[in-house]
Amino acid sequence: MSLSLLPLLIHEEDLPAMARAALREADRAPVSERQVYLEAAARSLYRDAHLDCDDARELVGLEVT
Repeated sequence: MSLSLLPLLIHEEDLPAMARAALREADRAPVSERQVYLEAAARSLYRDAHLDCDDARELVGLEVT
């Protein structure tokens, strides 16, 4: 079982607005389309919040490569 931080992250005001918007869309999207939005959120966290790429991906629930 994995713990999803998505519900918490959507409301976290310290996250870049673009990341929060992508996470909201991921939450609404069908499972088959969710990864696109999660990747957009991870890119925003990497670029705008200056997180390490692997950390950003892990935070939004994507596999770390």
